[in-house]
Amino acid sequence: MINRLERIPGSLAALLADLSTDDARWRPSESDWSILEIICHLVDEDLDDFGTRLRMTLEAPEADWPTIDPKAAAGARGYRDRDLQMMLHQFSAVRRTEANWLHTVADHDFFIEKSQPTFGTIRAGDILAAWCAHDDLHLRQIARRLHEMTAYKAGPFAIDYAGDW
Repeated sequence: MINRLERIPGSLAALLADLSTDDARWRPSESDWSILEIICHLVDEDLDDFGTRLRMTLEAPEADWPTIDPKAAAGARGYRDRDLQMMLHQFSAVRRTEANWLHTVADHDFFIEKSQPTFGTIRAGDILAAWCAHDDLHLRQIARRLHEMTAYKAGPFAIDYAGDW
């Protein structure tokens, strides 16, 4: 799982290397996140959620996790005003730091449990697995956003020949 976490930033950087500023900020609707907002969210999740909460579970399972509000963070932290390439670089740097730390604790007991009001009993290994799954969900979301953008930009041309989403 650590190796998977390490590969995601490079994959996203390659996929999104030529995306324009307008395309990075494009949303199919006001309630959807843009690709830029998704990348900003991934950075914050590494820092505020998965990295922090996994550390706390391994090192101090009795301590309360800090509260987070990802939707509120998008507005409060100005995700839409940021630069995609800068955020991809930041994601790569943050993820590299987190992965390096994960390699140092790979032999820890990932069955350590934490009692948490929202999720009940959760193990350190559950958090690590969820971290990978969270990346997967956002990879799917980015692919969906690119698919929607293609349909939008195709103008008079249809994308139906590609197959059903």
